[in-house]
Amino acid sequence: MRSTPTDREAEPAALGPLMEAAVAAVGGAPRPGQQAMAEAVDRAMTERRHLLVQAGTGTGKSLAYLVPALRCAVDSGRPVVVSTATIALQTQIVKKDLPRIVEALTPQLPRAPRYSLLKGRSNYVCLHKVDGGYPDDLDPQALFAESPARGAEGSERLGEQVRRLREWSETTDTGDRDELPVPVSDRAWRQVSVTAAQCLGSSCPMVEACFVERNRAIARDVDLVVTNHALMAVDAFSGHGILPEHEVLVVDEAHDLVARVTSAVTEVLTHGLIRSIVRELRGLGLAATALDDAGEALRDALAAMPDGRVIGDVPPRMLDALLVLRTEAKGAHSDAKDAGDPQSASAAGARKAVRADLQEVIDVSERLISPGEDDVVSVAHSEATGRSSIQVAPLSVAGAMRGAVLEDRTVVMTSATLALGGRFEPPAGSVGLRATDRRGIETAQGAGDSSAWAGLDVGSPFAYQRQGILYIARHLPEPGRDGPVPAMLEHLTELVDASEGGALCLFSSRRGAELAAEHVRARTSLPILLQGEDSISSLVRRFREDETTSLFGTLSLWQGVDVQGRACRLVTIDRIPFPRPDDPLTAARQERISQRGGNAFMQISAQHAALLLAQGAGRLIRSSADRGMVAVLDPRLETKRYGSFLASAMPPLWRTNDPDVALAALARLARA
Repeated sequence: MRSTPTDREAEPAALGPLMEAAVAAVGGAPRPGQQAMAEAVDRAMTERRHLLVQAGTGTGKSLAYLVPALRCAVDSGRPVVVSTATIALQTQIVKKDLPRIVEALTPQLPRAPRYSLLKGRSNYVCLHKVDGGYPDDLDPQALFAESPARGAEGSERLGEQVRRLREWSETTDTGDRDELPVPVSDRAWRQVSVTAAQCLGSSCPMVEACFVERNRAIARDVDLVVTNHALMAVDAFSGHGILPEHEVLVVDEAHDLVARVTSAVTEVLTHGLIRSIVRELRGLGLAATALDDAGEALRDALAAMPDGRVIGDVPPRMLDALLVLRTEAKGAHSDAKDAGDPQSASAAGARKAVRADLQEVIDVSERLISPGEDDVVSVAHSEATGRSSIQVAPLSVAGAMRGAVLEDRTVVMTSATLALGGRFEPPAGSVGLRATDRRGIETAQGAGDSSAWAGLDVGSPFAYQRQGILYIARHLPEPGRDGPVPAMLEHLTELVDASEGGALCLFSSRRGAELAAEHVRARTSLPILLQGEDSISSLVRRFREDETTSLFGTLSLWQGVDVQGRACRLVTIDRIPFPRPDDPLTAARQERISQRGGNAFMQISAQHAALLLAQGAGRLIRSSADRGMVAVLDPRLETKRYGSFLASAMPPLWRTNDPDVALAALARLARA
């Protein structure tokens, strides 16, 4: 239970001494930007006003919001929620930052702050499923098939992975997948976990021992809850009460928030889902012939539709398939209520799971039959898997965010790349904040107004012009549509060779990364790692441990990779990362902006590219001692009119377009 107010609580602890104690605890030094951010966050939480903060790499932004958040939670008796995009940052906050900060702050606070980490249900082992409470969803032959474990050096049979998981479930204290001693594949993990929709809830016979329920009970009685954007969005829009009631939300890695929320509320329908449901129903003794036929009709309707966005109403054939599918799914949903052996725990789990899947089919079908004004419907055909899908996504989440998140709580959003070009209005607008509601950072005007917000850029402590070089290979031809051009591959090899490794090479496509890795491997003896050949965490670890190793990869390496020192002294970017022009959401958003008289290219494509360039280039300088080069192998960054806008979003490194200067600088770095 929370402690009652005492005389000691009457006077809140001053922020300055708290920050000093926390900085000392983590072995840091006072930073003006960090202090300015902490004061602004504290003011926002006190005055109940939204805040957007751009804090460059090296600011120490985690500390700048954690200290005010802990003070706010302890003083108010109400929890603060911190949401991040990546598991790496969640782990750093909970395992590394908070233990030291809490120990340092406790002597100055009324009591020791409490905190917990909260993830989605599928991240934890389900003891009821392990105990046979759900039917197996694998063909027996699959158990003997080899399946690469996540992070494993090789591969092992799926059945062996499941056996290890079952043994681990008997000894683990948390049931958290991220605490597995040896990683397993996603397919193996699904054999011991359930989704939120499949969970039996309070009717589960093992609810008292449930890892998820235990975690949520802890979260209801702490001061600070750390979670992720997707779970935060699901909780806000579903009303399931996953997170404890809170009045303050801190969003770190806020540049990724809209994409994560959009993904969380996007709904997908596939023939494979219907086939899986039919198998589950037959396992319960239901024939499900009509639903199976409806699934086949969906498959045929999908096959007749082209890849990409659906303009206007869905075609009559697809509409008919959706109408029949909705009807049959409703009937099966009713039939499944009492199907199977009423005394069987496995049948109870199967009923819950299949009814949840059927409800998803009903909901998505209804939304596709009558999409909203801002819904974007699209079809995707995958050559790799041979699967097709139809999906519906929101054109914008601004209205939903405003209603579900902003109106009920104070939100602090922060990122190293939030206000591209120095403008906070675009990211504010994307989450539902109006430009007319912006207030000055130092004024209390608008305090308590749920629509008021302020923006602050605290810069970065790094001396970028002395620490790094931005090299733009102006002499190269513009990138083609058919993958990397030979001249770019040759120059990339020259750069990696001059640097003697230590290169993080970023590509806008998997094919580009694979071709480049093959090319450089054939022309140098330096170690080259390639994304997809091992887990990301293992690749980054190997890259960090060897100064001669280079790492080639795609979008998941553009952000979140933190490798300090000589191990990362060169970052290369193959081309400006514009979004795919045929991406349905991108096309729909550009069309909407053009209809309103705006510059769709600059507001959508250029903004997207600028964000990724800023994130990618940000991989280079991670500490005040780092030195290196960012090499952009796309001349358009300098030759096109939009190039200056894109370059302004990147760290302000010393700039050159002379290849001889670049190669000589890398050679000096290699010898340093």
